[in-house]
Amino acid sequence: MRNIQLAIRGLWHAKGFAAVAGLCLSLGIGLNTTIFSIVDGVLLKPFPYTEPDRLVQVVSINQPIGVTEGGISYADLRDLAPASTFVGMGGTQGRSLTLTDGANPERFLGAGVSWNLFPLMGVVPALGPGFRAEDDVPGAPATVILSDALWRTRYNADPGIVGRSITIDSVPTTVVGVMPERFEFPQSQKLWLPISRLADPRARDARGMFVIGRLAPGVTLEHARAELVSVTTRLADEYPDSNRDWIAGVLTLREALIPDQVTLVIWLMMAGVTLVLFIACSNVANLLLARASARRREMAVRTALGASRGQIVRQLLIESVVLALVAVPFGLLLAEVGTRLIYGMMPVDQVPYYITWDVDARSRAWAVFVAASTAVLFGLFPALQATRGSLHDDLKEGTRGNSARRSLLRSGLVVAQVSLALVALVGALMFVQSFRNLDGYDVGFDPAPLVTLRIAMPNETYGGEDARARRVQDILERVEALSGVEAAFASNMVPLQAGGGGGRVIVDGRPSEPGREPFIDFIGVTPHYLRTLGVTVAEGSDFSETDGWTRTDVAIVNRTMAERFWPNRSAVGGRFRLVDGDASPVWFTAVGVVEDVQTDNIDPGSQPSPAAYVSYLYQQSLNTGFTVRVAAGDPAAATSALREAIRASDPNLPIFQVATMEELRRLGYWEFALFGWVFGVIGFGGLLLASIGVYGVLSYAVSQRVPEIGVRVALGATPGSVIRLVLGHGLWLAGIGEVVGLVLAPILTWTSRSFFYDLSPFDPFTFVSVALFLLAVATVASLVPALRATRIDPLVALRDQ
Repeated sequence: MRNIQLAIRGLWHAKGFAAVAGLCLSLGIGLNTTIFSIVDGVLLKPFPYTEPDRLVQVVSINQPIGVTEGGISYADLRDLAPASTFVGMGGTQGRSLTLTDGANPERFLGAGVSWNLFPLMGVVPALGPGFRAEDDVPGAPATVILSDALWRTRYNADPGIVGRSITIDSVPTTVVGVMPERFEFPQSQKLWLPISRLADPRARDARGMFVIGRLAPGVTLEHARAELVSVTTRLADEYPDSNRDWIAGVLTLREALIPDQVTLVIWLMMAGVTLVLFIACSNVANLLLARASARRREMAVRTALGASRGQIVRQLLIESVVLALVAVPFGLLLAEVGTRLIYGMMPVDQVPYYITWDVDARSRAWAVFVAASTAVLFGLFPALQATRGSLHDDLKEGTRGNSARRSLLRSGLVVAQVSLALVALVGALMFVQSFRNLDGYDVGFDPAPLVTLRIAMPNETYGGEDARARRVQDILERVEALSGVEAAFASNMVPLQAGGGGGRVIVDGRPSEPGREPFIDFIGVTPHYLRTLGVTVAEGSDFSETDGWTRTDVAIVNRTMAERFWPNRSAVGGRFRLVDGDASPVWFTAVGVVEDVQTDNIDPGSQPSPAAYVSYLYQQSLNTGFTVRVAAGDPAAATSALREAIRASDPNLPIFQVATMEELRRLGYWEFALFGWVFGVIGFGGLLLASIGVYGVLSYAVSQRVPEIGVRVALGATPGSVIRLVLGHGLWLAGIGEVVGLVLAPILTWTSRSFFYDLSPFDPFTFVSVALFLLAVATVASLVPALRATRIDPLVALRDQ
């Protein structure tokens, strides 16, 4: 306690030193704790299920066609579930569902689940019994489980909700449970039906289920994989048409729920803030070395009075630890702000409910650990340096002792700071530049004047032949009659929001092996599709006004499909048909070719898929999207009129996912915006700390060289020569650091190359511009002490000696 009191008293009398050192440590600890909170929440904390390490995902694998983590069909699940290496298996399949019980119709993201899925995960409803086995059989009375959020917002947290009948997709359905707060498995689901209501029990090739299994006690992943491969090999022999080449695999739950790319970028963030922490600690070590040099006579007096070297080292180490711990509250404050800012940049519905992070007890403990460990690591060597040397020399007035060795050490720390700052800045600029490139990503059309929305037309109401098409036609006529609307179309796809259908195709005149036919996107559109998007026909002709409302056998294909299937001739006149589906008997004839249009979410690493656009009547979707082109102004302003037009056609239709196309475009790459922002802050933090380090070392060097500079000035040295002397030393250190950084930076950029869009991981512009910028900053940081050196009075300097 006495040593702690002495440390506090010493820091109080050295307020300038304590403030600068504390600021450096606070920044390093704050950034480090912010990213650790994310690492902990995403990659380290166990999922909120019972024994989550025994939960796995069962996936489909088909090596010949490149599928490594596919879903499972309902029929295959029933054959896999009895596997002896598992306690049980359950599956889920997403589906949007409409509630129409006495209030405005609303569309919610829901899912079908096996009756045993939630018990397997160890999650029980907060209200009600949940599903029973008899609920999950074809023909059973309709039942549903609600999320806590839906129960509170739509039903006002009615405690009597269990047993009540509500209407889902026009079907009276009994509520049998309410799940615990925040539970929205698998991501943002608001209600769950038995899977038997949604899945086809016969279609083995409908591999759309996310299947979770619980391993039996003592069973390894290898044993489970071996048994599943054996079962699926047997199924391939029994059902060659649907199961040939398909086997089952097993992933840990974390591998299933956290994509590899997310894991990589989070660890890269952690590496970046660790670099910043090292720079901060290097600054503090430099300050401690400078402070230790100024206190050498004090340490010598202590030694002369009987203090051992160990006691002095302990005292200096305690000062370092106290300094670091004082910085912890400020670092935690920065971390709190940082985590809130990161959360604020993320779309609410894009973060799965099972991932949370904040500055909790684990993060605070990490901050204390980082502070204490760095204090010891970077405080020990300065403490040892301060207690080296001769007692006699240290007591002599004006003796420099081991100043040359200490100066070399401080210079080495500056070189390390500059090199680490360059690595952090290169990584930050690469992410920022990649985001800017992605912001200019060509989606094939101008999204600015477009607004989109979806409606749902359930089978119970629109089950008749072409009933959906007739409703869609009526809505489009009303919408296109609105003032300010130039054109509109409907489809089972909304550009940049995905959707649409797909299937294997046979191309006339192009042989293909049965079961290995090429896959295309198969998209139903109404007339005015191209006019709405502002896309012109590159070859051939557009649909006629009637093509979209009749089952005509014409199609428009995109450039990728034209070049892939008809490489040596015009695609116009080419024929193809689907292998499966309602439209499979129809031979479609391509009447036009258009340039590729981004129909799915923006994915910088993906290649355009071959796509065919046909009459909407071939793809009358339960969820139909509308895209509307507005003549002028903000397209979002037209949404009220669009809603009224749809309600005038059918007031019971739920309208959802209303957004401008520009919002969808930006939503498609929000992760890159977040990465750019985070790495930009990391790079700026490294630059700031490195600048402080260069300035601090040169300032101290000038103070130590006052007599030398005084002599130089007395002998006729000009201010310019003094500036060159000090500035040259600073730029020499910065130059060495930049060379080291330019060697290390390519390692980071090569590791991160999958996140760069339209940018080489060794982009010369980035490397050169960062090096020049950092050199300019080092010049400014060196210039201040250099100018101060020119103001040294030689008489005063020599008199002091």
